[in-house]
Amino acid sequence: QVQLVESGGGLVQPGGSLRLSCAASGFTLDSYSIGWFRQAPGKEREGVSCISRGASPTYYADSTKGRFTISRDNVRNTVYLQMTSLKPEDTGIYYCAARTYWSCSGRESGYNYWGQGTQVTVSS
Repeated sequence: QVQLVESGGGLVQPGGSLRLSCAASGFTLDSYSIGWFRQAPGKEREGVSCISRGASPTYYADSTKGRFTISRDNVRNTVYLQMTSLKPEDTGIYYCAARTYWSCSGRESGYNYWGQGTQVTVSS
């Protein structure tokens, strides 16, 4: 069974950090580029970051540049999103997705597999 499972979300104060994980089962992530997306309450889902099959190039939304870092560990079949200096506007459900293209994209088009999401809440 092909599956992506996100973990690592939670409640954090502004300025804090979280590391999200996206673990794959039923397929090997090194054949896919991976994207992270988020959906805030009442808003459309948006691309946050992505990493290509060869770990480069990567993409970051303007709102996350300098604060978020995406990486992949093909041995563990997992992609990570390290989030620092978190802001209340980072609150939302974070999803990871996989697509077979070599290069990743911050747009949803082309992503074949999606996880169920993990909640991130940034609040004091």
